[in-house]
Amino acid sequence: MKKFLAVFLSAALVAGLAAGCGSSGDDGKGSGAKTAKVIDVDLTSEEYAFGVDKSQPELLEQVNAFIQKIKADGTLDEICDKYFGGGEPTPVESAALDPSKDQLVVATNAAFEPFEYMQGDSYVGIDMEIAALLAEELGQELVIQNMDFDAVCLSVGQQKCDIAMAGLTVSEDRKEYVTFSETYYQASQRLIVPSSDTKFDDMTDADSIAKALGELDSSVKIGVQQGTTGNSYVEGSEDLGFPGLKATCQTYKNGSLAVTDMLNGNIDYVIIDAAPAAAITESINEMR
Repeated sequence: MKKFLAVFLSAALVAGLAAGCGSSGDDGKGSGAKTAKVIDVDLTSEEYAFGVDKSQPELLEQVNAFIQKIKADGTLDEICDKYFGGGEPTPVESAALDPSKDQLVVATNAAFEPFEYMQGDSYVGIDMEIAALLAEELGQELVIQNMDFDAVCLSVGQQKCDIAMAGLTVSEDRKEYVTFSETYYQASQRLIVPSSDTKFDDMTDADSIAKALGELDSSVKIGVQQGTTGNSYVEGSEDLGFPGLKATCQTYKNGSLAVTDMLNGNIDYVIIDAAPAAAITESINEMR
């Protein structure tokens, strides 16, 4: 997977990274900096969809028709290829919320590259570009509400936003708050480890990795983005069919913070969605 052009961390956090990576664990970069790697095995199979306000069935119909349209005419593939093929992101701007205007209010968590993240003051990412096109299709002004991931579906359920567009895995639990659109992306969870860790290198299937993870005890800490499928994978979810792990689950507001904490030696591994896993490790490795 080629380079994703994004900046996940603020200047202060970047400075913190530089200060914390100069001691041990040289991974061949010549600076003593620790780096991360993604184990190239899908731990799960998931589907992403958008979460629509239950009180707006007409919007759901419009969203589903739009998804069908961009799949059929190649627009969705073009957007995805841009982010997975090293293309140039198209910045998306948010209007100010104004109840007197005809607006499409989108709930997201802009720390989930390549689906939604910040580039300066602009939003970029697969979901954000889809959101801009959807608003244009509906003849509405786009408003993006950036919030913690575990508040995204809740905000739609409380009718504070019209639609959740945040790399959402379809699940029964989330259906309590939203009605899911048709799916638009096939996703999975991946394991991130320090580059010096060889425990999983020879494992080529999900069952082998799941077995190894299941043998870890509570002294091992696994980082996840709070409220995500990775969180459910570690803690267990009857809804998603995950038995859970004995390892300690450490939650973070985004995957970048989890990977950074792993490289600083505070946790052992990270589990997040495959595309963000690749983007985060590449971005952080380059900074170290």
